[in-house]
Amino acid sequence: MGRTMDGQGIDAVLAAAVERGAVPHVAAIVADADGVLYEGGAGVRVAGESEDPVTTSTQFRIMSMTKMVATTAALQQTERGDLDLDAPVEEYVPEFAEVQVLDGWDGDTPRLRAPATKATVRHLVTHTTGLGYWFWNEDLVRFEAATGTPNVVPGSMDAFKAPMTTDPGTRFVYGINTDWLGRVVEAVAGSTLDVVVKEHVTGPLGMDDTMFRLDEGRLANTVTVHVPGEDGWASAGEILNQDPDWWAGGHGLYSTPRDYVRFERALLRGGELDGVRILEEATVDAAFRDQLRGTPFPEEIPTADPAITDTLHLGPGWTWGYGLLVNTVDVPGRRRAGSGAWAGLFNTHFWVDRTTGICASIYTNSLPFIVEDDAWRTYGEFEEAVYAAL
Repeated sequence: MGRTMDGQGIDAVLAAAVERGAVPHVAAIVADADGVLYEGGAGVRVAGESEDPVTTSTQFRIMSMTKMVATTAALQQTERGDLDLDAPVEEYVPEFAEVQVLDGWDGDTPRLRAPATKATVRHLVTHTTGLGYWFWNEDLVRFEAATGTPNVVPGSMDAFKAPMTTDPGTRFVYGINTDWLGRVVEAVAGSTLDVVVKEHVTGPLGMDDTMFRLDEGRLANTVTVHVPGEDGWASAGEILNQDPDWWAGGHGLYSTPRDYVRFERALLRGGELDGVRILEEATVDAAFRDQLRGTPFPEEIPTADPAITDTLHLGPGWTWGYGLLVNTVDVPGRRRAGSGAWAGLFNTHFWVDRTTGICASIYTNSLPFIVEDDAWRTYGEFEEAVYAAL
């Protein structure tokens, strides 16, 4: 007999989060190796404008939850012998040789220099190239303002002119690494990232509602991004460019909770789901292990753009694998040591706990990210309710 779950406690968490205004809407799903154990939702697609209830079949922008999908495509290429993680990035994408290190400022002029060592594909996978995101790096906020270089969200190729903030291999700096990795995958495959992901990850797993550009029917089933307004949540509409210069391996996918949990279950099962294998078991094992090779993982990442994100407070006991945040100790009442997880900027979160044998995710589309008494609190309460119900 399979595992069962009483979802009343989870239902209460979701309803309370919408009721107190912590999130504009929320959907959540829990599964094990055999199938879905819980799914539920609360709130509507567009606050104040829609009566459509949010469910696990609603489309969300999953933002950085895209990263593990793109990383999986790269790991598949390494398994086939087509991609060398320890090769310099510029061997696959020659333009990467032009990326320099931001070494300081001469007044309002950025001072740039060549990196001390060449960044490798492995550095991209582990966020140790020195490439960052503006919202967690004040120097990049300043650089973008001084040079007019856009961040990655508008979808312009000019975003790849952003510099490293430190030398490769010296620090964990969360940033646009997986966007560059997507370009590496494209170079190896000889096709665009949307095609690679469809042919090798989402297609084989039956994830038909996961894609970089939605058709009209799916757009009508999509939540909008919400921001705090004068009287509660207000819709900011669509934020992602529907016709970008490149498909963003770092943040570009839309998905539904029901779809993405199939990807989570494949990771939970060691790379296989319903008889289809997307990764070898040894590769999945490696993804859930520390891959920083002695580079420390930060306990805190301060915000540089409070309208976009709060400071990330993780504390000790965390590291990075292949595309996954990994906890090295049990989280009391929550996930066990060795779980893999990550999140998206618009407040989507997932984790895969191979020790307990469950995976789960929770979705809203709102900003700022990880405000501690809003979506972040809801996420924690959801995870505690999941483990209390097992």
